Amino acid sequence: MAKPAKVRCGWAESDEGMRAYHDEEWGVPERDGRALWELLMLEGFQAGLSWQIILRKREGFRRAFKGFDPKKVARFGEADIARLMADEGIVRARAKIEATIAGARIYNEMEKSGEGFAEWVWGLVGGWPVQDSWDQTGWDRKGGEGRARIPASTELSERVSKELKKKGFKFVGPVIVYAWMQAAGMVNDHAMECFRRKAVERLGKR
Repeated sequence: MAKPAKVRCGWAESDEGMRAYHDEEWGVPERDGRALWELLMLEGFQAGLSWQIILRKREGFRRAFKGFDPKKVARFGEADIARLMADEGIVRARAKIEATIAGARIYNEMEKSGEGFAEWVWGLVGGWPVQDSWDQTGWDRKGGEGRARIPASTELSERVSKELKKKGFKFVGPVIVYAWMQAAGMVNDHAMECFRRKAVERLGKR
């Protein structure tokens, strides 16, 4: 008898890279401030594009932005911007590049003032992952493929977006922020029948 295929969230089935990202990273609660900041910057680069594009270029981004070390990125100047604009390994959008450099400076200022980025971010969501269950309300079966009725943003992501904007971060609208919150495990939006749902729930328990 053939072994039943793993049931994943529908968005993750597009290619091997997306499947691996879903199975190993997406939704796992991230408590490291630098890693949270890197993910937020990458989500900003995704604006208007697909996460699949960003994922394929992620190592290129990491090389270009010095491992997303905020101290190093904060020192970038015009020569670095020119270098990045010529780098085919990343998304060459000047506004997003400048937003990342500014974001590094904000991150560093927060750390210097004793306001750790990770602690601040998690404080905005109550300290623990929200266990969402949007797909319990029903499924869209058009085309034979189930798709959870997950919103593009929520009241919580709108509040977090406003707080990030107050700090001076750019490309942090509520839709981008919600995608970041899902990826970083601040909310668990794995489909109820997804094989990762229960494992991620356990990681997020108090």
